[in-house]
Amino acid sequence: MPMKLFGTDGIRGRANQHPITAELALRLGRAVADVLGGPGGSVVIGRDTRCSGPMLERAASAGVLAAGMNVLDAGVVPTPAVAHRVRHSDASAGIMITASHNPWQDNGLKVFGDDGYKLDDALEARIEAILLDGTAPGGGDAIGTMLACDDAAAHYAGSIRDAAAGTDLRGMKLVVDCGNGAASAIAPDLFSTLGAEVIVLGNQPDGRNINDGCGALHPQLAAAAVRAHGADLGVSLDGDADRCIFTDADGQTVSGDRILGLCAAGLQREGRLEKNTVVVTVMSNLGLAASLEPHGIRVETTAVGDRHVIERMRSGGFSFGGENSGHLVFAAHATTGDGILSALQVLRLMKREDATLAELARGFDEYPSRLMNLEVAAKPPLESLPALTALMREADAAFGRHGRHLIRYSGTESRIRILVEHRDAAECERWTARFADAVHNELE
Repeated sequence: MPMKLFGTDGIRGRANQHPITAELALRLGRAVADVLGGPGGSVVIGRDTRCSGPMLERAASAGVLAAGMNVLDAGVVPTPAVAHRVRHSDASAGIMITASHNPWQDNGLKVFGDDGYKLDDALEARIEAILLDGTAPGGGDAIGTMLACDDAAAHYAGSIRDAAAGTDLRGMKLVVDCGNGAASAIAPDLFSTLGAEVIVLGNQPDGRNINDGCGALHPQLAAAAVRAHGADLGVSLDGDADRCIFTDADGQTVSGDRILGLCAAGLQREGRLEKNTVVVTVMSNLGLAASLEPHGIRVETTAVGDRHVIERMRSGGFSFGGENSGHLVFAAHATTGDGILSALQVLRLMKREDATLAELARGFDEYPSRLMNLEVAAKPPLESLPALTALMREADAAFGRHGRHLIRYSGTESRIRILVEHRDAAECERWTARFADAVHNELE
């Protein structure tokens, strides 16, 4: 049964409106404590730079404390820093307050288990059942303690430096766009410490400028700076720094699928690509698998969401995977997508092979594709839309092995996503327009 609150990446929505209210955050804190911990344990709580973050952080903390558990207050840190701190402490869980790449008006809540991984569907369902239960949470004699966790950022930065051990970035010029988000106080120093000359953008968060014309959804900002400064690479992070978008030395954005391909091939050359397999989602381009086939690299496909990628990596014993939206997961170093770590791994590969990003990306070709996001007021099951489902069947018959389509609702926004790929660019455009017309006719 589909969940009502949890989407593909936690609970997300407009801050101070259902479901992202202080009341729900308090209930979530209590539910996380009840399901994942117990009196005397602790929960790490971090947030990004949105102005609604402190409100939700204090509310979630109150719920945890009321359950008799302690709160380790990590403050403003990237999402992977919360996961890392949980994994390398005796904490029972972690809560990250962020809406990732969404605008400042939105916020959300992500939950991690004691192993630093995002929760599976069964645990999310247990927590959601408590959140949807109308009864007030019970009290008790035990009340937890609020503790500062000022070392969360430092511990995380140390783990990134360890993952980049032996990497000397001297002689490299790098543009880093922090998106006015959680990486603003961490990322520039990390790259500088490894020897790079860093041009910093988007590192002046004010609570309302997160992702505003900057960051992973706006790589053109970094691209312009790369061209202006003659930089070797541009890195655009999203609001919670769990993903990044890359720009090459010519100021061209390199697609997420090409980054997945070049990283997989690089890991294979080092003997670090377990089972010669990369795990991706259904959103990855058909051309990725075709480009990796000559390397003897197999592609495993999962549902959308880095959580699903990680679950498949863990169950299959795979070491690398990600989403073409910029989430990359290096299992040897992290339990979740990590934009800063991903950037360092790409820089390490460039240095080791004495190659530019454009050179590394050559040969990883993509089929022409079109992704369209349409606003919807409701999300009825797609199978209940006869004209759309009939068109999907028609497309399946017409495409054969030369293309594909994927139509799905966003797990975090009121949108439907239409993805069409085809070897013929004109056919790609034609079918995208037909699908968009069908959606407009049946959902408006």
